[in-house]
Amino acid sequence: MDNITIERIGKAHPIIRESLLKEYQEINNKLPKGVRLRFAYVLRTPEEQDALYKKKPKVTNAKAWQSIHNYGLAFDIVLLYDKDGNGTFESISYDVKDKHWIDVTNYFKSKGWECGADWKTFKDAPHFQKAFGMSWKQMKAMIDAGKFTTENGVKYINIQELN
Repeated sequence: MDNITIERIGKAHPIIRESLLKEYQEINNKLPKGVRLRFAYVLRTPEEQDALYKKKPKVTNAKAWQSIHNYGLAFDIVLLYDKDGNGTFESISYDVKDKHWIDVTNYFKSKGWECGADWKTFKDAPHFQKAFGMSWKQMKAMIDAGKFTTENGVKYINIQELN
């Protein structure tokens, strides 16, 4: 497994953390030797989101608090390859036509994750999210209304309050 990804999953929203770790381990175990899945992002701070928004060329339309990453309910994937067979996994791939990329995408979609590759505009193939039927505006309103818990300085919306 990829320790960087395991650490990033530890910052995901508590409501998805355990299942996300299990799903990550399951799909990673299905990948062949020499291929590893990494989550490039899970939780993204509002400051990180704004910096990404200002980046050129444009990589996102979302400012701070407009991304599901800001709520710990999204992740972006990348595949790592051990091209030399020495266990270093130095080659990075975002090739959406790669067989392993397709397998990973199909796996997460089968587990109920929304994939940015399916969006009508501004397709974002590495992106997956579970928004629990809410828009980022609804999530931001929860933050503004104080409907969140704090863990290690991170504000996580109280999803259980939706029921």
